[in-house]
Amino acid sequence: MTTETEFGSVTSPKTILTGAQMLFVAFGALVLVPLLTGLDPNVALFTAGFGTLLFQLVTRGQVPVFLASSFAFIAPIIASVQAWGIPATMGGLMAAGFAYILLSALVRAKGTEVLHRILPPIVVGPVIMVIGLALAPVAVNLAMGKSGDGAIELVGYDQAILVSMFSLVVTLAVAVFSKGIFKLIPILAGVVAGYALSLMLGLVNFAPVGEAAWLAMPAFTMPEFHWQAILFMIPVAIAPAIEHVGDMVAVSQVAGKDFLKKPGLHRTLLGDGLATSSAALFGGPPNTTYSEVTGAVMLTRNFNPRVMTWAAIFAVLLAFIGKMGALLQTIPTPVMGGIMTLLFGSIAVVGMNTLVKSGDDLTQPRNLSIVALILVFGIGGMYLGGGEFSLQGVSLCAILGVVLNLVLPKHIDSH
Repeated sequence: MTTETEFGSVTSPKTILTGAQMLFVAFGALVLVPLLTGLDPNVALFTAGFGTLLFQLVTRGQVPVFLASSFAFIAPIIASVQAWGIPATMGGLMAAGFAYILLSALVRAKGTEVLHRILPPIVVGPVIMVIGLALAPVAVNLAMGKSGDGAIELVGYDQAILVSMFSLVVTLAVAVFSKGIFKLIPILAGVVAGYALSLMLGLVNFAPVGEAAWLAMPAFTMPEFHWQAILFMIPVAIAPAIEHVGDMVAVSQVAGKDFLKKPGLHRTLLGDGLATSSAALFGGPPNTTYSEVTGAVMLTRNFNPRVMTWAAIFAVLLAFIGKMGALLQTIPTPVMGGIMTLLFGSIAVVGMNTLVKSGDDLTQPRNLSIVALILVFGIGGMYLGGGEFSLQGVSLCAILGVVLNLVLPKHIDSH
């Protein structure tokens, strides 16, 4: 365990202020997910804080990470809410959390290698690419002032494109050119800049803020369990689970400790799974380890896990400020659309990078077939089944990738 003399007291002003700074770094991305998926941002703040505390409990307070809204689930949540509603979607997300928990049990029994056998880069890379690219039309529609499906015009094209591109340019500039802590908050910077321009153009309606109470319970939603939504959502857990392993490796390198051995990958996966299931229990988006916060840990060289405890406490407290949630929901859709064009493209690049770093020869018929089918099935809108039950999108291509990887022989002499 980390000693207090090494990093200062748990209740020292420096520890508390650093915790607030960590939440500030995560804030933009944290609230973006619920705003895009129609969930309540205050609930997302609460479940991020609660999930982080739960994670720390499971990992015995040894790992300096903050858990918050996962981007990988944006597309599936949007599709599931449209098909079955928010309560059933929460039931599906609880099941996805249990999938993490089963993975943690598997890792504990068989070791970390079992994950790489079932979910190698040749499967995970293109699945992550699908998660990003499948959302591209939603991002473009919002950037042009339309609803996500393009059916309704919410803001005139001229104003929308001005706001969305300004938000995008600011996000790009901060991500590429800024230094220090500012380099870690490009999404927050883009939202603030786009919001400021929207104010000048008269696109913001403050009526909901005036009506909201200062202190209010977040709009918690209890899950309902529909097997269609559950089967749809469980395979989506594959990509974030692999991303979790990558994050743990990164945090270990940054902190100079092997967290995959102590407290162990099985414990961190279990903590992530419980945090995701508990988030769904309250109506919040699934949780994942935040790379922005890992970057902030590296920048500040403060590896004290107690800092994350304070970030989590601040997140829970902010969740009960009703006016803040109402204010977040006044952000015009073009602001989010502009940032999403970069965000979803970035997710696709992460998948591409996963493939490139693996060193797999993509011209081999086996590898070519796996990647090609995952991409076309996932992006093209293929579905299997119909009526009550159908597999589609990320869920379908993730299952397809796993099955093809297990079934297709790995060593064939092509000559």
